[in-house]
Amino acid sequence: MHRPARTSCSTEENDPHGEHGFGSFDLVGQKVFWKIDYDDRKMQQGSEDPSDSERTLRVLRLMLASEY
Repeated sequence: MHRPARTSCSTEENDPHGEHGFGSFDLVGQKVFWKIDYDDRKMQQGSEDPSDSERTLRVLRLMLASEY
């Protein structure tokens, strides 16, 4: 789980809002995408107010690029 934290792939073009909430890395020959989402506490939809930690869960999602 250290790899997403160390990955520095954000540019003005792919991260225009400076959120650094998406990236990719290679792991044993597979490209892996990672994304940080801001879900409501029931994890049923996006949070109405991502800045409110009482109403928001931050979730790190991982996915093989080959599944996209």
